[in-house]
Amino acid sequence: MIFLFACVLGLNSADTATIGAVAPQLESALHINNLQIGLLSTVTLLVGAVFVIPCGMLTDRAKRVPMLSASIVLWSIASAFSAFAGSYSALLLTRLLLGAVTATAGPAIASLIGDYFPSRERGRIYAYILGGEIAGTAVGFTISGSVASAISWRAAFVLLAIPGFFLARALWRTVPEPQRGGQSRLERGVVDLHAAVAGDPHADEWSWHGEGGAEPAEDFAQQAVRRRGIKPDPRLVLRTDPQRMSIGEAVRYVLLIPTNGLLIISSALGYFFFAGLTTFLVLFVKGHYGASQADTELALLALVIASVIGTLVSGRATDAMVRHGLLESRIWVPAICYLAATILFIPGILVTHLIPALWFDMGGAALLAAANPPLDAARLDIVPSGLWGRAESTRTLARSLAQALAPLLFGAIADVFSVIHPPQTPIGTHSPAHVSANADGLEFSFLILLVTLGAAGWFMLRARHTYAPDIAAAVASEQALASPGGGGGATGGAGADDGAPTEPV
Repeated sequence: MIFLFACVLGLNSADTATIGAVAPQLESALHINNLQIGLLSTVTLLVGAVFVIPCGMLTDRAKRVPMLSASIVLWSIASAFSAFAGSYSALLLTRLLLGAVTATAGPAIASLIGDYFPSRERGRIYAYILGGEIAGTAVGFTISGSVASAISWRAAFVLLAIPGFFLARALWRTVPEPQRGGQSRLERGVVDLHAAVAGDPHADEWSWHGEGGAEPAEDFAQQAVRRRGIKPDPRLVLRTDPQRMSIGEAVRYVLLIPTNGLLIISSALGYFFFAGLTTFLVLFVKGHYGASQADTELALLALVIASVIGTLVSGRATDAMVRHGLLESRIWVPAICYLAATILFIPGILVTHLIPALWFDMGGAALLAAANPPLDAARLDIVPSGLWGRAESTRTLARSLAQALAPLLFGAIADVFSVIHPPQTPIGTHSPAHVSANADGLEFSFLILLVTLGAAGWFMLRARHTYAPDIAAAVASEQALASPGGGGGATGGAGADDGAPTEPV
């Protein structure tokens, strides 16, 4: 199941990375510039942003696995159509259609992770699944880039579309729909997944935590909050049944959670830089270092390996910290990672030779990827389970808008500096024999927009004071909704045992 979820995100990221991987061939075949390359990624993300909030509402109310499987089939069909585009306008249209069917992935997977896995191990689970996202980026860069160089960019899009049909079938047949609210929690050792989710006590008696409709014990994060005596903000304790909340009410509530707002901003800024970097990385490496296709693919492979290592280490390490009472580690670790990655990318961009630059870039890539597992796990900790889909769709909306803007802004800045700053006078000491005006403009663009990573770290640091109280509010919300008569009052109010007066949000 974890592998299939990883493949879903991997397929999405492979599609995004393919645009950057085949950018040289697209520029030659369709006679387009950096800004137009960026627009191909932007339209997909913008359309996805439009559809993601309704998809979040559907995630919280409908069966998620069938919805996700159907969207993957449509997604693969739209990707295949990209291969037959006869012009830039037609390719742009197919990318627009693709965006409409990719909006389900983020909300559905976040909600399923929350229902299947307890908080104490979500960092590790997210690390495995996000590792698939990184691997998908690698596939998009290396395999699609190689196919585009050896055959054509059209063949790369065909190759990308094929796995989706098999993935949708495997997801439909393998993953059962879990009960909501954590009543289908699983642990390692479950043999029959369908029997376990159905509550069969013989599925795996020693490791199944779903029998009886509740976990046997609190998660470590909740225990830490109780030990400290942290009280929830009465305004954030939810009493309205999430199933009856409109889209506007749900979005307003999740944005009122202080930590969630900060995490959304930080995540969006991190993905902003990542989207711009992946869109133009192949062009930059080839132009800046004069690297061949083979050298470029080896460099990209090294960055992917570093990113996977950073993701896996971060997920396991932060879960271990939470188990030892370091609750805010899910805030501190991403903050430090963003700030340290900013510092490492500066020499990684400026160094004039590929091998020494690659060491700095590998460190930056590992830290940038390491920020995501604890950040994603923290978001599920602070939102009541009935709103996981809409909370993730709200975050995905901000992330998609940031990712949509990134290729345009990176490309526009690069085009401007390519004109006003000729390659004979770059920032570093380059040999004009291998530097191009295009790569020189991208160097300026990467350096200028590194400020977004530093800002992401700063916003994460601000969340360290609000994270624990927001966990307490989420716990109180679950208790209030589960109590007799719960779920029928107004949004807001204190928890059942809090003793504070009811206040409307």
